[in-house]
Amino acid sequence: MVRVAFGTGVVLGLLRGQLAAAPTTAHFLTYHKDRCNANCQFCPQAHGSTADLKLLSRVVWPQAELKKVLSALGENSNEFKRVCIQAVNYSRVMDDLRELVKSVKNVCGLPISVSCQPLKADDIQKLVDAGVERISVALDAATPELFERIKGDRYTWEGHIQALERARTVFDDRVSTHLIVGLGESEEEMALAIQLLHDRGITIGLFAFTPISGTSLSGRPQPGIPSYRRIQLAKFLITSNMSRAELMHFNRGRVVEFGIEQGVLDRTVYSGEPFRTSGCPDCNRPFYNESPKGPIYNYPRKPTLKEIEKIKAELGLIA
Repeated sequence: MVRVAFGTGVVLGLLRGQLAAAPTTAHFLTYHKDRCNANCQFCPQAHGSTADLKLLSRVVWPQAELKKVLSALGENSNEFKRVCIQAVNYSRVMDDLRELVKSVKNVCGLPISVSCQPLKADDIQKLVDAGVERISVALDAATPELFERIKGDRYTWEGHIQALERARTVFDDRVSTHLIVGLGESEEEMALAIQLLHDRGITIGLFAFTPISGTSLSGRPQPGIPSYRRIQLAKFLITSNMSRAELMHFNRGRVVEFGIEQGVLDRTVYSGEPFRTSGCPDCNRPFYNESPKGPIYNYPRKPTLKEIEKIKAELGLIA
């Protein structure tokens, strides 16, 4: 058995539904009948959560027979640009990951990303040998203090950073992580975390915190759109080597200057690129953090001119 993200299931013909934007990556989740060994407070899969196990963020991941999924993927792989296999933490997860990766490689030639818990060096090599092209270990929190509070039941900040660096020795520049905006950090703290990771050659996927009923953080609100837009812009400038966190100016933790000339900033905003889904190549992750009705945190496609004008107003910085 394997879990299939709803949008992926629709594209594969396994599920019925209408999509406002089709996923460019096929997303799968290891099947485990129990909860994750970890206890990340925002996650429906956490061992302390009472949320539906079909959920990851706000997306439904129904279980399906692996044989049917592989057959559908083999017939429809041209609809995707990448396969992403996500894993919850349980005792035999490495065996399941290797089997799943090898099975996917047998039916299509798409590059495969794996998103999982910190791994030992020999387990990382096993994933390479199975055919994994890229690996992701989600840091999620922007500071060690927030990490300890939200993910510290089983993990440590230092352990995750070391795991990312260990993965870099094998995967080189094909290592990713996730950062979640809205866990209690300031914009300055998030910019510094982005700079720290970028300087280590790690690709960053930016997410907006999404409250899910049954999780420990279910009562926490999503981040404000203006703040999220400023962080998106700061991340794009940092990861494009157009600016650095230490060149930016902050007032009480909020970005007030991005460290580049205004004309360049305007052109960057008008491109719409900073506000699209970020992370592994060719992943648009539609509506992972929001309803298609909006407000949209990560655009799964290039924003329209009308949407960019709205983004400019949301930023609150550009005339």
